Amino acid sequence: MVKLKVEKMSCEHCASAVTKAATKVSGVEGAEVDLANGEVAVSGNPDVNALIAAITDAGYPASEAR
Repeated sequence: MVKLKVEKMSCEHCASAVTKAATKVSGVEGAEVDLANGEVAVSGNPDVNALIAAITDAGYPASEAR
């Protein structure tokens, strides 16, 4: 499981866009957005950098959650 902090998410449309971007990355089995905390939890074994790039390219700056 990979947890990312995602900026600029403010609504369900944003959450849907982040989920869609994440699930397109190879190795991702599923993605669950926590809109209230600005995070996404991704299951599977994706390349973290590819995941961050895909979500950032969709317009939502992402980084590994601490």
